Amino acid sequence: MGPASDMGLVVSLDSLVPVVALALDRVVGFPDPVVRRIGHPVVWIGALIDLLDRRGNRPAWPGWARRAAGAGAVAVVVAVAGGAGVALAAASAEIPGGWLLEAGLAATLLAQKSLLDHVAAVARALPAGGAADTADLTAARRAVALIVGRDPTRLDAAGIARAAIESLAENLSDGVVAPALWLVIGGLPGICVYKAINTADSMIGHRTARHAAFGWAAARLDDLVNLPAARLTGLIAVAASLPDGTAAARAAWTTMWRDARHHRSPNAGWPEAAFAGGLGLALAGPRVYPDHRVDDPWIGRGRRSADAADLGRALALARRCLLVAMALALTVALAG
Repeated sequence: MGPASDMGLVVSLDSLVPVVALALDRVVGFPDPVVRRIGHPVVWIGALIDLLDRRGNRPAWPGWARRAAGAGAVAVVVAVAGGAGVALAAASAEIPGGWLLEAGLAATLLAQKSLLDHVAAVARALPAGGAADTADLTAARRAVALIVGRDPTRLDAAGIARAAIESLAENLSDGVVAPALWLVIGGLPGICVYKAINTADSMIGHRTARHAAFGWAAARLDDLVNLPAARLTGLIAVAASLPDGTAAARAAWTTMWRDARHHRSPNAGWPEAAFAGGLGLALAGPRVYPDHRVDDPWIGRGRRSADAADLGRALALARRCLLVAMALALTVALAG
């Protein structure tokens, strides 16, 4: 096999990295015993962000100085994560079958299995009949508290189901489609940089007294890198709604284009609106957090009271979305 053929084979195998990474994450995920033993890449990134936050976020500084310090902190985190990605990609390229190692490393930065497992735990605990405060409802509140930031003690069965569906839709974009897209665009360095930015936003990108200025750069950068994936996830959800009928897919499309802009996030509204339309629900709306309440408009014109059956349908829709995403990744690989 000549050099040109060899190169063609290498390029073909490298283009399969996102496909294999998605498959590995879907089936294996990041096993809990491994997390307990060595931690997780996101935890390592988070430790660096926490250190920079404690050292560089000085409450006595004026707002402009805290913004500058926060931008510097994000630059450090991006440089470290990107540098690690470059080094790991280079090391993988030097060993036989290195593309498989690269796919395995990339899989640790995806979150399909973790997301589905956490939402399924809420669905299993949620009382099917929307019962009052029972042991099952208490368990559902504990389960949903692991994936949402709102106050679980204020959630009834309908509120738990709605919160879980919204988290499922948003994290389908942030935790799966976006990192996979940046893996396709920038290889291992691309997904490492994306995950660093997304983790920084989740830790310091809040509009609180401590982080409104220091986390400004993290929040704005996260909005930017998630912009294409959020819209792509919305389109994937429209396509994945087709098995429920053309009316469901049409409602997903219409709701996304009409209501996505009403969400307070420039990105989360796209997948949430598509899910709302496809499932015949109204999402977002008023929400209560531990330290504040938001009175956002409703997204979607369906039922405002979701239930356990709706959450089950949302999980089925999410699984179909993941199949569509896998098909897209495979199409890109074959085209490449």
